[in-house]
Amino acid sequence: MTTSSRKVCFVTIGATAPFDALLSNVLDQPFLEALKKHEYTTLLIQYGKEGQAIFDTFTKNNPSGSPGRYDLDIQGFSFKSEGLMQEMRSTKANPAQKVVEGMILSHAGSGSIMEALRIGVPLVVVPNPALQDNHQEELARQIAKNGWAVVGKLDRLTESVQKAEKLRISSRSWPPRNSGALKDSRGLAGVVEDELGFLD
Repeated sequence: MTTSSRKVCFVTIGATAPFDALLSNVLDQPFLEALKKHEYTTLLIQYGKEGQAIFDTFTKNNPSGSPGRYDLDIQGFSFKSEGLMQEMRSTKANPAQKVVEGMILSHAGSGSIMEALRIGVPLVVVPNPALQDNHQEELARQIAKNGWAVVGKLDRLTESVQKAEKLRISSRSWPPRNSGALKDSRGLAGVVEDELGFLD
């Protein structure tokens, strides 16, 4: 990656249930350091309705250019009624604009996961342990089992960055070469679009 290239990590906390633990962890030194190590330049966070205080405290304590930002351009917003597709697409490679492929880190809401899978970049899914039932955990485990995403753990979030890089490599071989007539060059993203009837 050249020094002028852009590599985006987009984090979505969700719009309904607060997930302060995830927000705090992505703004913590180990995660930011891991992003820098893997040549990310931008951290874009959708911090939800209740996360602004955490985000504002971080930016106040770590103004632009300070060591605590690890040379990352860190931006955030609470909610967008039109959805998050534009932000998710900012993680896709765009050689004309010197953008290299980044990653999406998402809470384990089914809507966010399905949108992220359409993009076709590495996806890390972090279930919210504060929720009463375990449907997020079950969903995250299943998509990881299928090789479509990485399940992130709050106490080991830095590992997710490395696992996302490995997923980037392995996903490029999907579908398997021995899959006969199944030769969809759009990979998993194309299958998701076809199965769910998405039209762009």
